Amino acid sequence: MSSYSRRWQIAPSAPPDQFARFPDLDPLTVQVLFHRGLRDSDSVASFFSDPPDDANPFSLAGVDVAVTRLRQALRAGERIVVYGDFDVDGLTATALLVQTLGALGGIVRPHIPHRIDEGYGLRKPRLSLLAEQGTRLVVTADCGIRSIDEIAHANALGLDVIVTDHHTVGPDLPDAVAVINPKRHDGEYGFRELAGVGVAYRLAQALLRVQRQTDGAAGVNGLEEEALLDLVALGTVADLAPLRDENRVLVRRGLSRLNRMDRPGIEALCRRARLTPGQIDAQAIGYGLGPRLNAAGRLGSAQLAYDLLVADTPSDATTLANKLDRLNRRRQQLTRDVVKRTLERARNQVAQSPFIFITLPEPEGESNLGIIGLVAGQLAEQFYRPAVVVERGEEVSRASARSIPEFHIADALDECADLLARHGGHAAAAGFDAETRNLEQLEGRLRGIAADRLRGMELVPSLDVDAEIEVTQISQELLGELNRLEPYGYGNPRPLFVSRHVRVLEHRAVGREQGHLKLTLFAGGVAWDGIAFRQGDWADKLPGHIDIAYHVEMNEWRGEQRLQLNVQDLRPSLSHDREPVTRADPGELQIVEDA
Repeated sequence: MSSYSRRWQIAPSAPPDQFARFPDLDPLTVQVLFHRGLRDSDSVASFFSDPPDDANPFSLAGVDVAVTRLRQALRAGERIVVYGDFDVDGLTATALLVQTLGALGGIVRPHIPHRIDEGYGLRKPRLSLLAEQGTRLVVTADCGIRSIDEIAHANALGLDVIVTDHHTVGPDLPDAVAVINPKRHDGEYGFRELAGVGVAYRLAQALLRVQRQTDGAAGVNGLEEEALLDLVALGTVADLAPLRDENRVLVRRGLSRLNRMDRPGIEALCRRARLTPGQIDAQAIGYGLGPRLNAAGRLGSAQLAYDLLVADTPSDATTLANKLDRLNRRRQQLTRDVVKRTLERARNQVAQSPFIFITLPEPEGESNLGIIGLVAGQLAEQFYRPAVVVERGEEVSRASARSIPEFHIADALDECADLLARHGGHAAAAGFDAETRNLEQLEGRLRGIAADRLRGMELVPSLDVDAEIEVTQISQELLGELNRLEPYGYGNPRPLFVSRHVRVLEHRAVGREQGHLKLTLFAGGVAWDGIAFRQGDWADKLPGHIDIAYHVEMNEWRGEQRLQLNVQDLRPSLSHDREPVTRADPGELQIVEDA
């Protein structure tokens, strides 16, 4: 699917009185704030400031019961296991809870399941083994909300379970000692979109506060709540939790903590990813740190990534960071190979159905389980259809699903529960295990659900544009104001603008397999640097004038900083009139004298 097919949804302009209300801000900043629903002085001031985290962790259902049981375990010296997940959210949640319980004197250790050997979530054989080893209490991290049978099994073993999770809640809650999930139907917590690590942090907060009230600061061995926020920022951004409300507050404060590089593992991974300490933002997590941490669980054991997060010495951290970097490069190549093998099948399916269902044959060698979610994501993005990728097994097959905003994939799987051994997830991403003999029936039912839900819809991806402007309205001062809206990410996207009839002075394909497009654009007598990632296919057909949808950013090259247009989409201009040459304030830009 060409990027040219995307729909540009341009936000309506703010009313005149909105601009008059904020005379000290650039009008484009006011427009961006208005589009995000920030329209009064208090909300704008709060968004620009660094508000305190004033949420009460005890208002989250189940926290009080969990704190009581954990403090009982701490006093009695019971063995506690934090049972996590193999993605960044689960890893950071696990590390956070282990660090907190350890500081409180707990006998605690983590368990990070192996993606291939065990799979996601609680498993009965592992719970039996933990009970045999003397474990009395299991605290889940980013899993457990759908583990009805597994927790019943744990109860029969005399093993208590506390669930901390954020995934979609099923029709029934598991019979655990406490179930902490902001999405609980019977809960009254004000913010439902915490990541798994955010839920774990609220429990840790509650424990630390009670401990201080009863035993004083000495009772927590110097551990402050703020010291955990680097893990919260890392897991929240990597899990694509919406960066608004509580998440925005936690991530802003967490990024500040993360940039201190208190953890040797994070510092080593930043060096390996060529990220500059002090300048780590949400984008650096999403594209630099997160994929490397996830690579361990995708191609081997996620324990490697956990060990990096809790590493004590720079030498150990460096060794682990180098291993993760090598795994990530291999993960990238494997994903490209599998996507290439599945593209034609997906294209043929899309011609007949609004649903992609790809079954990979049982592997003869290395399993693809670690990358099927990435493959499903790329197929869903490429064709803008919900996509399931299954690795077929002899008796049981495992799958990952990625979806589009028009189709809630977790709800669809709920309608197929009788054909699934286990399942769970979100609106946009999910996974399941199913008996292989049920795959054909499952595929048919999912296709039927998709056909019904998506009937009559024009399935075209859209770009949510903040404003249509002239390129000459861009300046370093504006970029400075817009940067105050960070952290950008899911739920608080980087501002996106559209400009029409921009002249192309130069262009060339660059990058791996010439997959990107480097541009020199001309508007208002000024030459502007541009980059269009993954749009290198325009290189041999780009017209002289184009319309562009873009972010504004500062690009640094060899010590020189220049404004750059990060082009998200482009299309040929409808008009090809010659652009008049005018002079504009150049700032750091190149002036073109002869148009």
